[in-house]
Amino acid sequence: MSDTLRINEIFHSIQGESSRVGLPCVFVRLTGCHLRCSYCDTEYAFHQGERQSIDSIIEQVGRFPARLVEITGGEPLLQDGVHELMTRLCDLGRTVLIETSGACDISRCDPRVIRIIDFKTPGSGEVERNVWSNIEQLNARDEVKFVIVNRTDYEWSRDVVRQRDLTNRAGVVIFAGVFEQPRGLEIAGCQSLPLADLAQWILEDGLPVRLQTQLHKIIWDPQTRGV
Repeated sequence: MSDTLRINEIFHSIQGESSRVGLPCVFVRLTGCHLRCSYCDTEYAFHQGERQSIDSIIEQVGRFPARLVEITGGEPLLQDGVHELMTRLCDLGRTVLIETSGACDISRCDPRVIRIIDFKTPGSGEVERNVWSNIEQLNARDEVKFVIVNRTDYEWSRDVVRQRDLTNRAGVVIFAGVFEQPRGLEIAGCQSLPLADLAQWILEDGLPVRLQTQLHKIIWDPQTRGV
C-alpha cells in the first residue's frame, strides 16, 4: 500500500527546530516508531493515526500558505510510501524537510529533500540503534541533531562530532538541550537540561555547533499537540 500512508496529524505551525526555526511550516506527522527514546514528546504518534492516500495528504498540505513542509513522526522512514510523498511535494516546488531518528537508512530520500538526522545519545536509551553508515550519505544541505540529556550525553556527542568530522559533512550540527518529559506508557521520561549549562559546555570546548531549544515549547505549553 505504498500509495497510502498512516498519518497521525497534519498541521500548520511555526518551525520550532532546525536551521529554519521560526519559519511558518506545514507538518505531516506519520504514525509509528521502532524506538522508545526516554524524552520522546510524541508518544501519541506510536500508534494513533489513519491511513490516507498520498493525493489526500498533498491536498491537505496545499490548504496552507507555507512553502516549507516537514515530514516527521514517529519515524517517517518506516513507511515506504513516504518517498513518493516527498518527491511529489518537491515536484510542487515545496521545500521539504524530513526529520529522522538516524536509525533508518536515508539513502533513498529524494536528493532535493533536506534530511535532519537526530542521532541518538546514550541518554535516549537508544544509542545502539544509530545507523552510522548514514554519515557517508550526508551533504551540505543536510542537518545533524543531538538531543542532550546530561553532561555524559554532551561529551559523547562532542566526541562523535569531532571523530566523524560532522561539521564538514553536514551543513548544520545542532545541540539541543532536552525538555522535561513525564513518564509515559511506553517511555521512561526525562528531566530537563538547563540551557545555560549546555551553552557553557559548548563555549568551553569551542565546539562549532548550533545551540538550540524547541521554540514551539516556549510559544505554547510543552505538551500541546498540533503545534
